[in-house]
Amino acid sequence: MLDDKNGRKGRGGTTLLIEPLRKATLDGQPYARPAPIQSRLGDLLDLPREKILELIRIRDRNAPGYVPSECLVYLLRAARRDNREQWFNALYGELLERVLRRLPKADSSDGVTRSLKNEAIRDDILGRMSELITADRSGYSLTLDYFEIRFDSALANLKKDAQNRAWRHENRNETLEFDGRTGELPHDVERAAGSFDPLDADRLNDTVYRSRLYEAIDALPKEQSRIIHMLLEGFPIDSKEPGVVTISNTLGRVEKTIRTYRDKAYATLRDVLGDGADK
Repeated sequence: MLDDKNGRKGRGGTTLLIEPLRKATLDGQPYARPAPIQSRLGDLLDLPREKILELIRIRDRNAPGYVPSECLVYLLRAARRDNREQWFNALYGELLERVLRRLPKADSSDGVTRSLKNEAIRDDILGRMSELITADRSGYSLTLDYFEIRFDSALANLKKDAQNRAWRHENRNETLEFDGRTGELPHDVERAAGSFDPLDADRLNDTVYRSRLYEAIDALPKEQSRIIHMLLEGFPIDSKEPGVVTISNTLGRVEKTIRTYRDKAYATLRDVLGDGADK
């Protein structure tokens, strides 16, 4: 049974704390998880991680043991405290899978054509989720609190916003300057990127450089900015290892496209950072 509203007696009598939410309502009342979610979290925290992973992979909401997405979001956020990348990646991969299953498909029923609007909506929502999780990993994202209360409603809000943006910009797509036949960047962009690595650890140790870099990244086109932020978080572009969360899978783009966006971003960052890039 619950020890108090934020804790539960775990195995061996220890109290496993469930971190309270921080966001407040308009009248100043703190957000609170529904009682069934709070109770389910207490049950999950009594289990070994192998069992939790087994349960979160149950997709049927009516199946015994199904873990509500609100609980999955909590477990993912709590993973920032133990720095175990494999555990975080497993949770993150399952969360993205659940999000994807609720999004409109980009492929048309004929299996040949693609809906650019649906693809834009999917990219928008996946990118926004990535940004929220990344922000929460480095600090605390108040926006994610609502996902722990009503996940479906929070996701529906993201979808509505993405649909509105896709409708407004349906015929306005960002054009990357690469050869349409080969998919390669032009030589001048390749030369600008060169071997320059804006995420080099030595450069990032410089506080002034790091501040300028973050400002420059935020000014990049949305897709490029998301990719660079994920690279900063240590996510690989692609991987042959099963279960690894990659930028390619997260954004729904092939590896070559991700590298093209990255190189374009690197070239821009080099131009913006100027002498600071030559340290």
